[in-house]
Amino acid sequence: MLDTGKIRAITIDLDDTLWPIWPTIERAEKALHDWLTEHAPMTSALFANAAALREIRGEMTTARPDLKHDMSALRRESIRLALYRAGEDPLLAEAAVEVFFAERQRVTLFEDALPALEYLAGRFPVVALSNGNADVQRVGLERFFRASVCAREFGVGKPDPRIFHAAAGAVDTMPEFILHIGDDATLDALGALNAGMQAAWLNRSDALWPHEQEPHVTLTHLGELRDLIG
Repeated sequence: MLDTGKIRAITIDLDDTLWPIWPTIERAEKALHDWLTEHAPMTSALFANAAALREIRGEMTTARPDLKHDMSALRRESIRLALYRAGEDPLLAEAAVEVFFAERQRVTLFEDALPALEYLAGRFPVVALSNGNADVQRVGLERFFRASVCAREFGVGKPDPRIFHAAAGAVDTMPEFILHIGDDATLDALGALNAGMQAAWLNRSDALWPHEQEPHVTLTHLGELRDLIG
């Protein structure tokens, strides 16, 4: 059971917790494709081939395991390889990935996200904790967060306990006094439990809990936090 009296800080996931990620990625992919069509048409054609794209991404993932937690860098290097294979300028990769990244920051929040952030930030220090490459400043939510910790910059991602402990350190709070909120049963909830935090699993889709160890609380929407914490 959730022990609300122990909560001194909050860590919260971003993608699929505060906004749906796939509509955002689809828009960013389209923006990237449109840009490549204009500036690197041979690469655009290569990216339109699903098999070729899978091969490029798979090759890059194998060749650069050091980038597995940096989705932006992995995408940039995949674009660079595609440009090279298409006989176009690999230096275009920097501008191309910025087109994608800029569109990736244009998120549409779930209806419950903004009220929940306003409530939580008014009571606790809040840390964004993400494996993705969203930037809370560019998204426009920086006012709610005391800090932001992401796998891209930290070097390891959830569910590794070290990134949870880094988020705790960002607000000078021991893990047992932190409530982590996130949508992924393994990366967020189980990861937080194994890091010594309380875990709130945000289950918007009525999924089954897949692990033996249970989260402290399961939410169907973020609005439930106000009633739980009081």
